[in-house]
Amino acid sequence: MKVQDVMTPRPITVTTDTPVSKVSLLMKKNRIGGIPVTENGKAVGIVTETDILSLLTMPEINDDLWLPSPFEIIEIPIRELMNWEKTKEALSDVGNMPISDVMSDDLICTSPGMDIEEAASLMMKEGIARLLVIEDEKLVGIVTRADLVRGIGARYGEPEE
Repeated sequence: MKVQDVMTPRPITVTTDTPVSKVSLLMKKNRIGGIPVTENGKAVGIVTETDILSLLTMPEINDDLWLPSPFEIIEIPIRELMNWEKTKEALSDVGNMPISDVMSDDLICTSPGMDIEEAASLMMKEGIARLLVIEDEKLVGIVTRADLVRGIGARYGEPEE
């Protein structure tokens, strides 16, 4: 069985200037975990749930012990309020950010004619959950781990009881 037998043809795509908020909504609405990024039909990147969630990670807190002086105790709430305001601004800006700032452009692709076992091996080796399917330098589909599992299941048919 080949990738073309199990892939999703003509997948949902976005362009490099699509805002993160729109990409997030597309993922939610269509219940998908990744979207190819294209320009003129050519794949230039991919954005996944992990890429978007990474925008929301907060810097680690320094565990060094610090004892404030009495004067600094008054200053702490003011400083924390200023930090919170900056954090809120940063989080609201995330939705307006172009997806090109978040996407992975190191693409790992397959062809429609690749055997599904070979595609599964490539996914496992690279630690990824989906492959873009490229033919003649154009995006023609996307194949996920779930697609490959369904294909393998279909190949071997229903188990006998």
